[in-house]
Order: sequence, then C-alpha cells, then structure tokens
Amino acid sequence: MILVLGDSLSAGYGIALDQAWPSLLGERLVREGYPYRVVNASISGDTTAGGARRIGALLEAHHPAVVVLALGANDALRGLKPAEVHRNLASMLEACEGQGAVPLLLKLRVPPNYGPQYTAALEGVYEEYFKRAGVLAGPFMLDAFATDPAAFQADGLHPVAARQPDILATLWPSIETAVAAAEQRKARQ
Repeated sequence: MILVLGDSLSAGYGIALDQAWPSLLGERLVREGYPYRVVNASISGDTTAGGARRIGALLEAHHPAVVVLALGANDALRGLKPAEVHRNLASMLEACEGQGAVPLLLKLRVPPNYGPQYTAALEGVYEEYFKRAGVLAGPFMLDAFATDPAAFQADGLHPVAARQPDILATLWPSIETAVAAAEQRKARQ
C-alpha cells in the first residue's frame, strides 16, 4: 500500500477526488501490474506539523510499504520557522523508518514572498534530508507547469484537473523507485 500524506495539492482541492493525482496513481499502479493500492490521507491546509501529528496513527492503521510526503507548501505560506519544519520532517521520517515504510519526500519550492533568506533556509531543510540514507527524494510536483497560469484554478495556487496527469507523470519515476525499494526491503525480511 502507498500512503500519500499531503496538503491541498494532493487532496484534490477544487476538483473531483477521482481526478486528483493520488487517484490517478492508484489507476496506474493497477495498469502497470503493481500489487499496491493508494490511501490518500491528504488534507487541504495541512502542514508538516499536522503530518507529524497524524502519521503515527496512519502508519498503524494502514501499514504502508511507501509513504509519499508531500507537505511543506502551507508551512512556507505561513512563514513557519525552518527549524520547526526540520523537526516535523524528522518526526515523520523516523516514524516511517520505525514502521518499515519507505519514505518518498517531495521537493518543496517556496514562494518568494518571504525573501531569499527564508526561501534558501526552508528549501535547504529538504535538501538536507535528500542527502540522508533511507530518504528518497522526489521532484517538485508542479515542475511540469509551475509557470503556466492556465494550469491553475482561479486562485492561482491549485492545479486544474487537466494537469493532474502531469503531476503523476512528474512523480511516477520516483514512485517506481520507492516501490522497488519497498520490494527489496520486503525480500530481505
């Protein structure tokens, strides 16, 4: 099972849930013959703090092989301190490791409204984790169209349904890598 722990970008804000990229991921896994289902535990407005609070119960309830951590955008929008985000990510990653789940941490791109120092500090937290053994680094989910205003709903923040397949295409190679790592881990047990 693959657990997606994210915010509105993964929760399908403003679109039908079956159009959101986690639902499309479930369909692709079936098409590709992977024996995994997807549980989308994403909540609009969630932060790394919320993820850190919820992950223990989610891991216990679902026993995922892979956890896609797609949190941090709301932390940036709210100006949370990088040290707090660091602690929250550490908590989630440790919880994954403790349950034997492979964590796939998605890259964060910080909006420029807090200035270059904050942007560098917060993005640096993620870069630090990408260098650690056992943490798989995923791309920024909006890479394929982040500069295209037509790709977003009227709020300018949330992708339209038509761009959800692009999100999945961006993430798919990393998800395949995470699934392979989970399979290797299972084979060693």
